Amino acid sequence: MGKKEKETKEKPLESMTVKELREIALQIPDIVGVHGMNKDEVIAAVKKARGITDEPKKKAVATMREIKARAKELQAKLVAAQESGDKKMACINRRRISRLKKKTRRAG
Repeated sequence: MGKKEKETKEKPLESMTVKELREIALQIPDIVGVHGMNKDEVIAAVKKARGITDEPKKKAVATMREIKARAKELQAKLVAAQESGDKKMACINRRRISRLKKKTRRAG
């Protein structure tokens, strides 16, 4: 019956090129000096003009105790995987333990 109209969704500002961002910024009358800005500045100006606020992502900061407790849990899983003969899970747990140990060295 009717054709479906495709809605053109704009891709995220961070994934656009500088040329695309400048074209958008030139259409907004509040922004001046677009050609002298770098990508980060243009993104910030466009977001400010559009009223978009960015909330910084919070990193999960684990304490040393939490990291070591998680490593102990994985060590138990590693032993269980080795006893059952599951080499794949043993390898995965070994890598996870190694990453956690690196975190403790960086944190401490």
